[in-house]
Amino acid sequence: MIGRLASGNLILQIGIGIVAAILLSLASPPWAANAMLLGQLFVAALKAVAPVLVLVLVASALANQKSTHAAQMQPIVALYLIGTLSAALLAVTMSALFPTTLTLVVTATDLAPPEGIAEVLNNLLFKLVDNPVNAILTGNYIGILVWGVALGLLLRRGAESTRVLLNDVSDAVTQIVRIVIRFAPLGIFGLVAGNLAAGGLGELTKYAHLLGVLLSCMLIMALAVNPLIVYVKTRRNPYPLVFTALRESGITAFFTRSSAANVPVNLALCERLDLERDTYAVSIPLGATINMGGAAITITVLTLAAVNTLGTEVDVLTALLLSFVAALSACGASGVAGGSLLLIPLACSLFGISNDVAMQVVAVGFVVSVLQDSAETALNSSTDVVFTAAVAGKDA
Repeated sequence: MIGRLASGNLILQIGIGIVAAILLSLASPPWAANAMLLGQLFVAALKAVAPVLVLVLVASALANQKSTHAAQMQPIVALYLIGTLSAALLAVTMSALFPTTLTLVVTATDLAPPEGIAEVLNNLLFKLVDNPVNAILTGNYIGILVWGVALGLLLRRGAESTRVLLNDVSDAVTQIVRIVIRFAPLGIFGLVAGNLAAGGLGELTKYAHLLGVLLSCMLIMALAVNPLIVYVKTRRNPYPLVFTALRESGITAFFTRSSAANVPVNLALCERLDLERDTYAVSIPLGATINMGGAAITITVLTLAAVNTLGTEVDVLTALLLSFVAALSACGASGVAGGSLLLIPLACSLFGISNDVAMQVVAVGFVVSVLQDSAETALNSSTDVVFTAAVAGKDA
């Protein structure tokens, strides 16, 4: 039974957990309130593993990064980065037009919002030079990211055995994250049951509004922003290519929920599109790692939902800074299901949001991940083909 549960469809299990939570909150609100303990344990587990994951994931990726001399890789990577940043900017715009609030447990110590871009940058500078041990203990993701980048770049000159060890540690931590995420159905059951017991069925409207903003951003990105980027690059009608990628790559990615698992599908599609093999053989696996427009949307929207909930004002410069941080964070998103959610605390730290509150936001992300994660993966994976074809097509 345990093996069947561990290997079952996570999205289906989360969906069952949400339905069970709704039924429990209707049948017995006191028991539903007690179920919050399961949600609190899940959030605590996420808090424990996320800082270590960010450190080793970034360090390992940079230390083991292989250089390529393919002539066409530079413009493809540029499109990947432009697309990811555009996704973050779109998410900022949509969050401003349709602001979202969440139900969060906040204490007085959690309320320390910065007063404008000057204070954000001042806090950012001090977080950059934090001690790595203290950064992990306090959930200072900016400091963790700096140490991960520094170690990764410098260890590229290290012994091969050191890089292999670092890669093995990264794989081990990723496996731990997978184990924690397997308990998401129980955690989500507890969180939803507890929130419904406290706030009634009206809490469901907040989840629906959040999901609506996320999915709208991803649809606009796929059907408007990405085609515009391709048109600027190729000066040709982008929609035949976009619709082909969505149909033959996006649908598969929607159900697999893994950009890495969808790499063979994308490679076969690139071959059918008669793209240059030497280019797409590198750009497609690379895109599964760094082309994360959907992840940038998720990180930005959920971060701004937390900011709105805490009543923090966001000026234009701070919103731009958030877009850059979200885009860079998305490029380092973990390959596991829900990996982008674990980088939300990194963006939340810009606004002085405590790790405790940020992890509650991550847990809310798992509630809506029933559709959000599938749509995010479909956008990410189909965009890999779209941008590769825009550069490596025979008539590009």
